[in-house]
Amino acid sequence: MTFLARFRLATFVLALLAIAAAAPVFAQKVNPDGAPNPTASVTSQRELLQQVPRITGRIDIPDTKASVLIQPAGRTWDYFHQVLLRRGGAIVILGTVLLLAIGYLILGRLRISAGRSGQKVVRFKAFERFAHWLTAASFIILGLTGLNITFGKAALLPIVGPDTFAAISQVAKYVHNFTSFAFVAGLVLITVIFFKDNLLEKVDIDWLKQGGGFIKNRHAPAGRFNFGEKIVFWLSISAGIAVSASGFLLLFPFYGTDILGMQLAQMVHAVVAILFVALILAHIYIGTVGMEGAFEAMGTGEVDLNWAKEHHDQWIAKKLAGENGRGEPTATPAE
Repeated sequence: MTFLARFRLATFVLALLAIAAAAPVFAQKVNPDGAPNPTASVTSQRELLQQVPRITGRIDIPDTKASVLIQPAGRTWDYFHQVLLRRGGAIVILGTVLLLAIGYLILGRLRISAGRSGQKVVRFKAFERFAHWLTAASFIILGLTGLNITFGKAALLPIVGPDTFAAISQVAKYVHNFTSFAFVAGLVLITVIFFKDNLLEKVDIDWLKQGGGFIKNRHAPAGRFNFGEKIVFWLSISAGIAVSASGFLLLFPFYGTDILGMQLAQMVHAVVAILFVALILAHIYIGTVGMEGAFEAMGTGEVDLNWAKEHHDQWIAKKLAGENGRGEPTATPAE
């Protein structure tokens, strides 16, 4: 066999091997039914974004932020908002409700041990109650409208439909934005009014040692606010400052911050708000169904004398001693 013949034979064999190797590739370009699949060889979005994580375009306006089409932080934020926040928020809120329900089934409602005395004492003045209810009412509105942003698409949209959900969400957005100013005003008022009474004292350690009033055969001493109430106060003030600061960054975007700053502000706002809702759920439980006589303090401003002696003995002792010194009545009969 001549050299030319051997060369032609080798070339033919190599061609056959190339065709055999390419056969699986060509096979992937058709669907199972044999129809052509034009997208089989297209690079996936994940692979493309790994190669070019930040995609920008060309614009004629001065705002360079508008040229960014896709960025890694944006995808991270989207995953956080759509997946992590929704799952974590549901666990925190529903878990809190479940724990409170279990606590109620085990402990029941904390009754006044000595029963009602029939005498009332003033616990909160009118302006103090105004500051509390201003903050409380605005918080409830902010909580409901804010939860719609996180859970509305998954929980409300399938029930009411896209058109109604869009209308509800638009109204909720404006209500949320403008109610925030009332919340900040209330937050400032309760901070100024109740700051002094929520400073830690020696009696708070004694309150903890005696089980915080949850052990029936022990009496937990307390001043105007017990240690548990003080913890709720300081956590509420801290959370209120965090959601207010981050919320105003979102309300007035790009004033002193960039895209990354806005995304971080949204994350902080959402996470703190979820934890804040859980905290206030516990506060509402104790102030309503969890303890007899507690709601009256902020409802009418007056509490039963025996309730005050049982839960805030040092406060009521000082109050009665001061009133006696001025020749004023110590308590008023309940109507």
